[in-house]
Amino acid sequence: MTTSTNRRAWAGLLLWGLLALPPVRHALESTMTLHMLAQIPLLAVAGSLLAGALPPRVAVAVARWDAGGICGFLLASLAGLVWMIPRALDAAIDAPMVAAAKFLAVPVLIGLPLALSWPRMGFVVRGVFLAEAIATAFRVGWLYLALPQRLCANYLLADQQQVGKALLAAGAALSLFLAWKLLWGNIRIDDAG
Repeated sequence: MTTSTNRRAWAGLLLWGLLALPPVRHALESTMTLHMLAQIPLLAVAGSLLAGALPPRVAVAVARWDAGGICGFLLASLAGLVWMIPRALDAAIDAPMVAAAKFLAVPVLIGLPLALSWPRMGFVVRGVFLAEAIATAFRVGWLYLALPQRLCANYLLADQQQVGKALLAAGAALSLFLAWKLLWGNIRIDDAG
């Protein structure tokens, strides 16, 4: 393990531990917006930082299992969908076992597989992943904004609508970024970078 990889792994562990501290955790779970759009992505980032710390034997086994990055992409996508369900957010606040599952599952089943799979993904698989991320942001954002009733027992309707607006804005921003990249950016089809 190189010094840079070692630092990234320690940064991931530090971020993971910081997010688990009760004051930080409660602050990030105080609103639905912070819970869904700050805490969960930060947990995924912590997991992605740990990717370089895998022992070589494990990294080789994962590379064989995840040829082309498709398996890791599917695993991260399915695990990510769980944490977009309002009932899962409520359970993570109300049940300590679900909260512990979130703190373990998001880094290990979303962040880590994405970090390992992204370099293996081809141009088309990356495009499918990004298109699905945009579509999911628009679908869930519209759902949270359009429904007249609360979906989360722990959050108010206004907070749910705020998450909807934020997801629609994130989908629009990612769409604009990708359009800019396609029109004026440097897209390398044959390179993982």
